[in-house]
Amino acid sequence: MNSIGMRYRTLMNKHPFLMFGLPFMAVIVAGSFVLTPATAVRYERYDRKVRQMTKDEELNVRRSARKVDMKEEYYRLAGKDLDDWEQKRVKRLPGENDGVL
Repeated sequence: MNSIGMRYRTLMNKHPFLMFGLPFMAVIVAGSFVLTPATAVRYERYDRKVRQMTKDEELNVRRSARKVDMKEEYYRLAGKDLDDWEQKRVKRLPGENDGVL
């Protein structure tokens, strides 16, 4: 009584590519065809969130932006007191580990 495993092993020894290599390559190729639409859905969802601005929106953004002068920004940042600060904990979400032992 030959079992299926014994027959497979003898065929594998005689024809290794047909019994192992070809099915392996078929699974790889089929997997790429199956996963391609799944990844496309991911990028389509991202594209729905990001949209191109209309000309009116673009003009409103440009108008509301303040004028930047490099010297003025330098002096504004240099005038800040960076040595006097206090560390504050961020409020955690419910159920999130707060890291306090």
